[in-house]
Amino acid sequence: MAAFPNLNSDSGLKKLDEHLLTRSYITGYQASKDDITVFTALAKPPTSQYVNASRWYNHIDALLRISGVSAEGSGVIVEGSAPVAEEAVATPPAADSKDAADEEDDDDVDLFGEETEEEKKAAEERAASVKASTKKKESGKSSVLIDIKPWDDETDMKKLEEAVRSIQMEGLFWGASKLVPVGYGIKKLQIMCTIVDDLVSIDTMIEEQLTVEPINEFVQSCDIVAFNKI
Repeated sequence: MAAFPNLNSDSGLKKLDEHLLTRSYITGYQASKDDITVFTALAKPPTSQYVNASRWYNHIDALLRISGVSAEGSGVIVEGSAPVAEEAVATPPAADSKDAADEEDDDDVDLFGEETEEEKKAAEERAASVKASTKKKESGKSSVLIDIKPWDDETDMKKLEEAVRSIQMEGLFWGASKLVPVGYGIKKLQIMCTIVDDLVSIDTMIEEQLTVEPINEFVQSCDIVAFNKI
């Protein structure tokens, strides 16, 4: 079980930053209730001084805005924090209030009366809205771990990571990273990202962005280490 002192102090933020140096999440390999416990214990986002903590915070913030977090986790203790409310853990997109109101209106429809043009149009709009909403909710997300190898031991790994993170697109959220020794003084960059499956293709991103100019000045090759549905 992970444990942290007051996260609104320098010592607490430093410990959190060190904890996330080699981890993508507080515990385990996917976002969980433990991440939400720590996230809610922070009064404000960590500054850029705490690189790993700041990166993790932005990642969790993005997950909460997109789909919420439902995994249980293995437990975490944060000094001075209150238990996480259930609604803060899983926050899926709320149903359209207009749809709910329309459904209630349906109960009042005279089943034996003649349907007007306005009612037909309203029914078609509701059907289209429900179909679109269902399609949106079915759009899955995945957590991907990528190995990115430099050309040699003289490659500037800081610039390599900056080049990788410069790739921005809708549905792509970069997460934690670390350098892993390969041999002969060479290190590879291992980096996490979360993608919205309908919006981002990892294979296409590798072929058309990570391994072409100008990023291929630093990157020799990329490999997908792990690909997990969220």
